[in-house]
Amino acid sequence: VRADPRAPGGYELLLKKIAPVQIPKEQFPIALKEHGVGFLMDHRHLWIRMRRQFAILRVRDAVLWAIREFFKREGFVATECPIIVGTQVEGTTTLFPLDYFGEPAYLSQSGQLYLEATCMALGKVYWIGPAFRAEKSKTRRHLTEFWMAEAEMAYFDHEDNLALQERLVRYIVEYVVSERNRELEILERDVETLTREVEGPFARVTYGEAVEIVNAAGVPMEYGDDFGAPAEDALSHHFGRPVFVERFPARIKPFYMKRAPDDPSVVLGADLIAPEGYGEIIGGSQRVDTEEELLRQLDEYRLPREPYRWYIDLRRWGSVPHSGFGLGVERTVAWICGIKHIREAIPFPRMLDRLYP
Repeated sequence: VRADPRAPGGYELLLKKIAPVQIPKEQFPIALKEHGVGFLMDHRHLWIRMRRQFAILRVRDAVLWAIREFFKREGFVATECPIIVGTQVEGTTTLFPLDYFGEPAYLSQSGQLYLEATCMALGKVYWIGPAFRAEKSKTRRHLTEFWMAEAEMAYFDHEDNLALQERLVRYIVEYVVSERNRELEILERDVETLTREVEGPFARVTYGEAVEIVNAAGVPMEYGDDFGAPAEDALSHHFGRPVFVERFPARIKPFYMKRAPDDPSVVLGADLIAPEGYGEIIGGSQRVDTEEELLRQLDEYRLPREPYRWYIDLRRWGSVPHSGFGLGVERTVAWICGIKHIREAIPFPRMLDRLYP
């Protein structure tokens, strides 16, 4: 190695000898030509060696490090949550059921309930772990197995929660731009646009205002409908920066969200929609913090109390106002990389029609 100001990085590598470690007997399956998505996914174990996939996975690595560093700076304690659980969090229609030695069990949809327990002991906690949703969706935004960064914070209200989420997303983008500039160049990502999107305060609208914006954009939506991809796209392009949609109707949100004191028909929660049509990347809320409220909402959602006995105990034996959220790692990576489909944002994606390799 010798110094040379003309060389990239200021150094030049002088070659003295080449010794191949292994010479394949057949031609590498992925040639320098266009391949179909099915072929590339069948060879995902080899596709990740290609230049663009290499860059995406290094951006993913930086996203995960940014999340960890952010939470450490904010005074959070890292923890773990079980993957095999006996309760549902996000609805029974997306559960992967298991037979746990004769008892019904499920792959976890979220670590949230366990993080709520842990935050009562440690104050501010987070984890990064897998989540499983048996959604029969074939969209560019859905995986059946994906990773989330989830956090729960004691003594945080709805406003504190949104402020923390905004700081987190801004930190992730700034960290990746700083640490993975070369990879973003490989991906031909417009870094100026990405940086500009998180410079100022994020937009905020109520669910009712969002419905009006979506309809004005020509996407039919009624009050009480959940957001689909077309509606999220309309909001995303309307604002051109991350936007919080808050005060959702309670009937379309989970049982654990606290109701607004001025209007019990809506919740103190929000979804964060990413710019450029990348959809929801964070969902969060202030949580129900009294036993009476929780029992009432479990009954309202027609959920059995017995599996949630330990969760009810959190309120029975001393609770405080608390809030939390979950950030989808793959959707965040897809947005930062500027890639079209979420399947490239994880090393080995699991989708409705994909279990191999």
